[in-house]
Amino acid sequence: MVVRVEALRTFVTVAESGNITDAANQLGRTPSAVSMTLKQLEEHLGRPLFEGDRKSRLTGLGAYVLEQARREVEQFTQTVRSIESYARNEIGQIYVACVPSFATHLLPLVLRTYLSNWPRIEIDIRDMDSQTVWRFVEQGRVDIGIATAPRGQAAANVTPLMSDPYGVVCPVGHPLTALDRPLGWGDLRDHTFIANGICALIEDADFQEILSRSTLMVRNTTSILALVASGVGVTVLPRLSVPVGADRVRFLPLHDEQLLRPLHIITRPNSALTPAAEAFIETLWQAVSPKG
Repeated sequence: MVVRVEALRTFVTVAESGNITDAANQLGRTPSAVSMTLKQLEEHLGRPLFEGDRKSRLTGLGAYVLEQARREVEQFTQTVRSIESYARNEIGQIYVACVPSFATHLLPLVLRTYLSNWPRIEIDIRDMDSQTVWRFVEQGRVDIGIATAPRGQAAANVTPLMSDPYGVVCPVGHPLTALDRPLGWGDLRDHTFIANGICALIEDADFQEILSRSTLMVRNTTSILALVASGVGVTVLPRLSVPVGADRVRFLPLHDEQLLRPLHIITRPNSALTPAAEAFIETLWQAVSPKG
């Protein structure tokens, strides 16, 4: 006989009730079924658990088994509750990596919505460039990545989330702001251009010509914006890369409205997401979906 948790639960209930009838009522079983379970347990152990037939007094073995069985039943009950809570997305942990622009603009809305529905989920957020986000997903260091998918990558599940328009970022009062119209690449030829990692995603030949003449490459968005604000030069960034309320730089739209930086949801292939992670992705969709 394999001693099952339900057999221990039956024994504990009988020992605490002092008789089989009351224990059977608590367990929702018949007295004969309870008696049979106790008999099988005693036969397996080779010694009685109770003195006499009334089941009101424990033997020395019975007292020891009661102590151990209570602990085991409680542990089993807690384990089942934890599993059920995890399945219902009431507990769990998520690791997320995203590009800084998403973390700054949209992540606060996502987190407010998510935590209002699932306040006990623990969330670890890391902001980093797209290549690093991708690497962290591939290595299994995060569950979900939000970034631009590098060209030629196929070692992850990639789902388009949203598109972010590119524009020219320049200091307040810069001559480009006086044009008062969407800009073309030709408008940038006479200005110092600060290259950045995102520029490699723009394949337009006229832009690549401007990029090839640049002698300054800066990869950190915060540093880029600081240089632009101080008048070192101008650059091209997605709209979300410019903080809301920035008062030292301007974001100027481009004439080509189809020039967009795609953001993707990136997850590991052949790896099932936890219920908490699935709910987080659903919240992402809600955050970027048009209202109404």
